[in-house]
Amino acid sequence: MGHREFGDRRPEPRSGPRVSDPHGSPGGPLRLEALSRAVEQVAATAAEHVARTDAEAAFPVEALAAMRRTGLLGLLVPLADGGPGGTLREVIDVSTRLGRIDLSVAMIFAMHCQQVAAVVRHGNPQLRAELLPEIAAGRVYLASVTTEAGKGGHLLSATSTLDSREDGLRLDRFAPIVTGGEHADGFLVTTLRPGASSPNQVSLVYARRDQLEIERSGDWQPLGMRASHSTALRLTGIIPAHQVVGEHGDFRAVAVSVFGPTAHLCWAACWLGAAAGALSRTVRTLRTPESRSRTDLNSELLLTRLSTARQRLDTVHALLAHTRRTVEAAEDLSTPRIQLLLNALKITASQECYRAVDDLVEAVGMRHGYLKDSPTRLEQTLRDLRSAALNYSNDRLHLVDGRLSLLDPEVRFA
Repeated sequence: MGHREFGDRRPEPRSGPRVSDPHGSPGGPLRLEALSRAVEQVAATAAEHVARTDAEAAFPVEALAAMRRTGLLGLLVPLADGGPGGTLREVIDVSTRLGRIDLSVAMIFAMHCQQVAAVVRHGNPQLRAELLPEIAAGRVYLASVTTEAGKGGHLLSATSTLDSREDGLRLDRFAPIVTGGEHADGFLVTTLRPGASSPNQVSLVYARRDQLEIERSGDWQPLGMRASHSTALRLTGIIPAHQVVGEHGDFRAVAVSVFGPTAHLCWAACWLGAAAGALSRTVRTLRTPESRSRTDLNSELLLTRLSTARQRLDTVHALLAHTRRTVEAAEDLSTPRIQLLLNALKITASQECYRAVDDLVEAVGMRHGYLKDSPTRLEQTLRDLRSAALNYSNDRLHLVDGRLSLLDPEVRFA
């Protein structure tokens, strides 16, 4: 079977063949150069529209089209399923690079990859054969449906039900937040398994857009992450029985092995990219002739603020790299040491990236730190990063970590 390579292309027609890789080994330098070019194209598109999508709280349709066209949406699809066979490290690197330009675009990409990873790892052969080549071809952007009214983003419980019928599985699911849901081609949805006897018997199912009736509820006017367009949706329809990802009622296995680790690693990468982009733009602005004539670059207060911001980002970068290596090498991600490390990454990245940008606002003051028209874009980045601590609440993770800490009295590190 041929596999997809990166490049500026349109998604193939559904009846057409997949393009084989002319460059040979997927891990070679030509492939890495092609991936870099693809990211540059998506980043350039995102940069062109970032001011408008933030102002209008509009989904970045142009950036998504570029992800389809360049093959980025299929990055994690294995070679055997028609994709480039990308790695978790590459997803993290791409998320960081896109985060430098637009945190919403980076999170849209990262969350899509989280869904793809779940299908790759836990999808049954029929679902993989149907879905993964479509993702590799750029025809399917996946959205995540895990939130529910009354439980927030808590992954391992559900209140909505999934009914088993002769013609398939009846889904009726309301979610208060679905990132990019109005533009998704398919959804991975958590819901109680058919006949569940407890709220923890959660299943994960795939639903194609054309299998559903989709009703939007309310508007999306948030403080930050405005281009993520995470509106509330109600999804109803009948889906084939084979579109269950993993075992019925055992979403916990998917969450521990894929959903949680991928989310915390890739979210941290997105936040790090956003803060690094803000620091880069700030330093470049300070180095312009206009700023140098107005700003004392030897100011001890300014230098200390810049140092503190850089220290915070280096800390997150080091923790992200260590956590990724640990996850890649571990046979069992459910151990307390690894769960504590993953949660520490999420909490630390969400706090330190926001604080780094806040440091920069203090460093450069009103003109470049607070006003929307500054080339530093600190105002938008600070708003966007404020969501990080709320994106699966840090308070909830601290409660989990407190319990996990009691299971590890020797305080062993992963």
